[in-house]
Amino acid sequence: MRALTVTLNAALDVTYRVDALRPGATHRVTDVAVRAGGKGVNVARVLCALGVPVLATGLAGGAAGAALRDDLARSGVPEAMFAIAGETRRTVTAVTGSGQATLFAEPGPAVTPAEWSDFLVHYAELADEADVVVLSGSLPRGLPPGAYATLVRATPAPVVLDADGPALALGAAARPAVITPNRGELASASAVDDPLALGAAAALVSDGPDGMTAHTSGGVWTAAPPEVLTGNPTGAGDAAVAALVATWHLPWPERLAEAVALSAAAVRAPLAGDFDRAFYEKHRAGIVPRPVPED
Repeated sequence: MRALTVTLNAALDVTYRVDALRPGATHRVTDVAVRAGGKGVNVARVLCALGVPVLATGLAGGAAGAALRDDLARSGVPEAMFAIAGETRRTVTAVTGSGQATLFAEPGPAVTPAEWSDFLVHYAELADEADVVVLSGSLPRGLPPGAYATLVRATPAPVVLDADGPALALGAAARPAVITPNRGELASASAVDDPLALGAAAALVSDGPDGMTAHTSGGVWTAAPPEVLTGNPTGAGDAAVAALVATWHLPWPERLAEAVALSAAAVRAPLAGDFDRAFYEKHRAGIVPRPVPED
């Protein structure tokens, strides 16, 4: 199994630890972490930790882009990022002592038509070597809403699409193997209750702390985390995507259980892209998906 993750709007993630977050107040930061981020990068980190061969690609530019690539090298995450002229964005997440996370995300660089055209050539070469491709996150300025749809159609391998808004709706219409929206993202993409109506072969829909539901051609299953969780939920969805890739050839109920367990373990970790392995190993067996009867 060889995975390729694509992060078109990669980020240099800055995480602040504060006692509490109060608008208009001065905050004393107790801890700072800076690392390469963006949803596809987080997926690649988790896959590396699981021992799944993976390559991270996407767009990176400027000093922040160089820092992002340096961090991936230090972290042991193989990368083939494509250089652009614009400056890679930064995100700042303030995490309080109670585990509440507040995210500030810059819009990202403006990508030129020439850069996008050149990236498509770069991507095609990488996708030809992949068994599964993950397309994750927001689109930077300059790219059309159908950018993910273009990549899905250009990919010979199965595709997992994690996006929202028009990028999700258009990308799902190109028929990826799986889409992974949360309930709000799904509602914004379509007024239809059935997520498979968007066009994907399967959908893993997150309800946050209440768990996830897998919609497939063979049935619908739901599963919930083992307990009420506190921590940083920023990378929980990315861990769920990594679980789907790592268990690609298992039956859907087992894949759903892995996704819920790994997502919960990611909430327990301080930084997006990490997960609490002990928590994951302790609780995985106790997560039993149940079928959802058809209407």
